[in-house]
Amino acid sequence: MTATASILTIGNELVSGDVPNTNASWLAKRLAPLGVAVRLVAAVPDEIEAIADVVRTEAPRVDFLLVTGGLGGTPDDLTREALAHAFGVDQPEVGELAADLRARFAHDPEYAARWARLPAGSRPLANPLGGAPGFAIENVYVLPGLPAEMEAMFAAMEEEFRRGSPIATWRCTYRTRESAIASALAEAGERWPSVLVGSYPAFPVDGPQVEIVLKSSDADALAAASAWLDDAISPR
Repeated sequence: MTATASILTIGNELVSGDVPNTNASWLAKRLAPLGVAVRLVAAVPDEIEAIADVVRTEAPRVDFLLVTGGLGGTPDDLTREALAHAFGVDQPEVGELAADLRARFAHDPEYAARWARLPAGSRPLANPLGGAPGFAIENVYVLPGLPAEMEAMFAAMEEEFRRGSPIATWRCTYRTRESAIASALAEAGERWPSVLVGSYPAFPVDGPQVEIVLKSSDADALAAASAWLDDAISPR
């Protein structure tokens, strides 16, 4: 059975459009081969109640809730506080973690030690490329917002998310209009309900085209659906 996940990205810069939300797409692509289907992607500002509301709503609905952003030391980095608020727990200093941070950041040890004030019951997650650690509490995994740090942290623990069969992808681009193949797409979805059918039109200068993307954790169904759909579309 396919596991499910939601992805919550945090930052004023994301909801304002000042910074592209690349973390969400990167995580979704990495989760699929592990057998985890992403059901929701959301971005919220650096506000404790906004973050806590999504955590309370989404964590019970999915196997994993992945959260990125807001772990630094500036005033708008409120993710630790928001997660503690969401779970109704205190934020004690994790002694061993605080000692390590003070030693590593001797030029400003107390600034770094604030990163060790994690929601009670959390498990720290090492940050291979940065200072502020991530943490996991129940089924919620909190990672840094900087893409390089987030990617390194996820890579170090990705086997924790492996569930069931990988979700594989088949894709092909056709020189046609979406309206000309809509009935074939609908029929493929009906014939193979375990296969997710997506179509993405584009209109370059040399004529319209549609990229077809099929996804499924059922390898036989994916192979059958892609072969049938290719035969149905190619003559057009």
